[in-house]
Amino acid sequence: METMENTSDLTFAFFGTPDIAAIALDALSVAGFVPSLVVCNPDAPVGRKHVMTPPPTKVWAESHGVPVFQPTNLRDREALAPLTETAWDLFVVVAYGKLIPQWLLDLPEHKTINLHPSLLPQLRGASPIRSAILHDIRETGVTIMLLDAEMDHGPILAQANANISIDAWPLPGHELDVRLARMGGELLAETIPKWIAGAITPVEQDHTAATFCTKIDKGMSELTLDPHNLPTGNEAYQTLLKIRAFDGWPETFFIHENKRIKIKAAHLDSNGQLIITRIIPEGKSELDWKHYFSNTL
Repeated sequence: METMENTSDLTFAFFGTPDIAAIALDALSVAGFVPSLVVCNPDAPVGRKHVMTPPPTKVWAESHGVPVFQPTNLRDREALAPLTETAWDLFVVVAYGKLIPQWLLDLPEHKTINLHPSLLPQLRGASPIRSAILHDIRETGVTIMLLDAEMDHGPILAQANANISIDAWPLPGHELDVRLARMGGELLAETIPKWIAGAITPVEQDHTAATFCTKIDKGMSELTLDPHNLPTGNEAYQTLLKIRAFDGWPETFFIHENKRIKIKAAHLDSNGQLIITRIIPEGKSELDWKHYFSNTL
């Protein structure tokens, strides 16, 4: 992996909020690229008790002694002093979650680059990793692009294919999150010094080939399942894609005897039948599928 001779000379801000951003940030740090500032969303209530919780990137930054800036929006220049009062070399954006205005993208000497976890122009949008699983798109990877004002539209600086084995597909969503985030962080570390040195010519995306994915919401995760007769064949495979795509959040579930049964783990057997192994029944802790249904199946 190529690195700058002295990475401490690079003054950059990292924009990112969720786990995937923190994983990429950590991979950057391991390669010697530590930001001077981490910009992330404000702390937010989490869980049934609405406990105010810092974003994963804030947790990472505080544990590494990096200053944190959490603006509610990026529209008011006067409120953005931590960004506007520094001579930045570069901004790096990974799943930040807020629209960045063009004037701010252009503020650093070398502009703003973005890590997107798909092979652009494929799967532009808010959920490229989980959508790749959901729609059985096995050719995926990561892209580093020069960010512009349009969604995932900027010219490409670098790409890497994830090279996922067909036998391993579909991966659980969280596993693919981690794999692509680490790969993306490593590709950022390879790309940044080349970009700063002027050794990369941005390549315009083929916008006519662009595909798009939508934001995933809880309403997408309900399944229609008969626990006495789990599906086989293509229906079983499509159901498994949903279970793996929504791993961690929002998590698939079905209703049985007026109770919500959340699915935690499943696979296909040698005959192509869906096998569910771990569940969380409404009001209970995680347990074995056979244990819960032992009196009815």
